[in-house]
Amino acid sequence: MSAPLPPAAPVATAPTGPSPAAPPAPPTASRSVRESEAAPSPQPPAPEPQAPASAPELQAPAPEPQAAQPQPQPQAPETRESPASPDARLVRRTLGEIGPVADKVTAYFYALLFTRHPELRGLFPAAMDTQRDRLLKALLTAAEHMDDATVLTEYLQHLGRGHRKYGTEPGHYPAVGEALIGALTRYATTTWDKETEAAWVRTYTTISQIMIDAAAEDERRAPAWWHGEVVSHELRTPDIAVLTVRPDQPYPFLAGQYTSLETPWWPRVWRHYSFASAPRPDGLLSFHVKAVPAGWVSNALVHHARPGDVLRLGPPAGSMTVDHTTDNGLLCLGGGTGIAPIKALVEDVAERGVRRPVEVFYGARTDHDLYDIDTMLRLRQSHPWLQVRAIVDRSTQLPELVREYGPWNEYDAYLSGPPGMIRRGVDALRGVGVPSERIRHDALDELVAAAG
Repeated sequence: MSAPLPPAAPVATAPTGPSPAAPPAPPTASRSVRESEAAPSPQPPAPEPQAPASAPELQAPAPEPQAAQPQPQPQAPETRESPASPDARLVRRTLGEIGPVADKVTAYFYALLFTRHPELRGLFPAAMDTQRDRLLKALLTAAEHMDDATVLTEYLQHLGRGHRKYGTEPGHYPAVGEALIGALTRYATTTWDKETEAAWVRTYTTISQIMIDAAAEDERRAPAWWHGEVVSHELRTPDIAVLTVRPDQPYPFLAGQYTSLETPWWPRVWRHYSFASAPRPDGLLSFHVKAVPAGWVSNALVHHARPGDVLRLGPPAGSMTVDHTTDNGLLCLGGGTGIAPIKALVEDVAERGVRRPVEVFYGARTDHDLYDIDTMLRLRQSHPWLQVRAIVDRSTQLPELVREYGPWNEYDAYLSGPPGMIRRGVDALRGVGVPSERIRHDALDELVAAAG
């Protein structure tokens, strides 16, 4: 096995140009409704197999799903116009080999990490089940964007900033790199050689340094987390609660963004939730939370949290925000608790005082699921430029219904809700001519990973 990696060195500039592999939803794609969660679980919450990874792990930014073990993505054929860099080819070749044994690779990775550096175990949540796919998923994402320096850097900077709340320090990265190389050496038996190892060392050094630099820059501007006191807790349905939280210091964010929450009942387990209102003069934050089966955080927030309890909040993130440089209308599709960030976007438009047309489609399977319809109807009464349509139907799909209205040529689209609704919505809107760059939504892989 190779020697331990040195501390991250200056970043090697990644070659520019598009990646030959078809990339997943770009890391910059908006994510909003982490509260797109399933149904309630028994009390107290059962161990949730989807606990997010803690800092030292290379993990995708939004953690915790009901997703299947990720497999390496098929590599698109390289073209003369966009050949992969030598390091990218070697890294992807390794990932292709370890894909079928990804669970063994990640298990061995953590065994090495915790055996050689037991002090790092405390940075991770108690349940490690969900860690089995995060490392590979993050590596796949990074590998697919290795030759696009701009996208790769933005993705890794987001990870670096987000890892601060786990207590990650620069000195942790070499330990993670050493365990990673050790695991790859053991399982990439046919593709591993000195040249491949050198490519991985260079790649990991670049990755870790970008994350370290982003965390250091963020440390100068904001705390790693905020404390927030629950000041109100309203149970709208047996499994949906609306929480209002007062942060202990100013918390800047934009309507349409989201944050991560940690409860006192499950330390080091974070889940992502969208802000359910635009920034308020009193600084209070609002969240809509649906309890999901075996969801540690969601069940704690819905069934156990009470006024006076103190949560921890990570930094705001996400780009599903209103473009105020255009007068395009807003076409908003919100399914279930996905209505939360949609409501925030409507408030944001209202506060600007500009009469832009806003069309909101609020989808639910039953009337019972329209838990926030009264709020949306009050907003419609106050703002003549706002149209709200409640769609209640178990069989009809919301995105298909939206195609019957329109046209949407002069609208920017915002989709928030379950992953299936997002996928169908994107397809439906593209089908009626809405350009992809005017469709904003939760990043699907992160959405799937957000429930809990």
